[in-house]
This record gives sequence, structure tokens and C-alpha cells, in this order.
Amino acid sequence: MLAEIILEDLQQVRAYTNDMLSHVDESLWFRQPTPDVNHVAWQVGHIAIAQYALCLKRIRGVRDEDHFFDLDEYHRLFGKGSEPSPSEHDYPTPVEIRRTFDRIHQCVIDSRVEWTDELLKTAVDSPHPMFDTKAGSLRFSAKHEMLHTGQIGLLRRQLGCTFLR
Repeated sequence: MLAEIILEDLQQVRAYTNDMLSHVDESLWFRQPTPDVNHVAWQVGHIAIAQYALCLKRIRGVRDEDHFFDLDEYHRLFGKGSEPSPSEHDYPTPVEIRRTFDRIHQCVIDSRVEWTDELLKTAVDSPHPMFDTKAGSLRFSAKHEMLHTGQIGLLRRQLGCTFLR
């Protein structure tokens, strides 16, 4: 039951994030309203690498099939503490960022079959101030994404985007 609630939360938040992104033209993804503000590309890449860490690495560990995520590069570009660059040449293209964002999320959804009640109650290997169990890590991922989706919404307004529908 808990696994289904977590899955629903992750899917609902991702639908909201995707809707928010649908209102930002990819030509604006690297624009920063002020120099120290992260751009949309950074937000999306950060959500992707954080979801990997919170929903895959902390839950089932790093696996060989994870190599296609380019984890080291994404952590360098989008990880906690990374600094945004206004140059799109320092990053993968929006299409590539979005592809990784979508692939990681699909991997998380596919991994749902492994989320037994026993697994979800298991303590995480490395402590985090917001959670201490694997269920907590998964739940925090949805909350974390929602926080960054709010930032995308603010960026959307600052960049002068309007709803496309």
C-alpha cells in the first residue's frame, strides 16, 4: 500500500513538472534572470540526478545498467552545490537533459516491483536530515522535485513565458 502511494506521488509530481516545462521554450532553458539564479536546464538536470540518488542509488544501489545516465557528468553539472553557467555550451542540449530526466524517472517507475514493505522500512545507508528509511528517501524525492518545479514556475514568469494552451 505504501509503495502505491509513493508511486502515485512520484507520478503526480512528474506530471505537474512536465506541464510546467511545456510552457518554457527550450531556447530559454539556459537564460538566467540574474547571474546567480539557476536556469531551467539546471533545474531539470538537478531533478534528474537527485531522483537517481534518492530513488535508485539509495534504494537498490548503483547497477551496471546505470552507465547510460552519465552520472559523474550530471553530478558535476547539476549536483548539490554546482554552480550554473549561462553558456549552453557547458551543458548537454535540452533534448539530452530531458531524455536523461525521463529515463531516470522511468527507471524509478520500473523499479516499483522491488519496493516491498520490508525494503521500504529498511534504513538508508547514508543518513539524511529529512529521512532515515528507504520509504522516506522515495517520499522526499517527490517533495524535492516539487520544490524545484516551483522554481521552474518562477523562472517561467521571470522569462516572460505564457501558458501555451
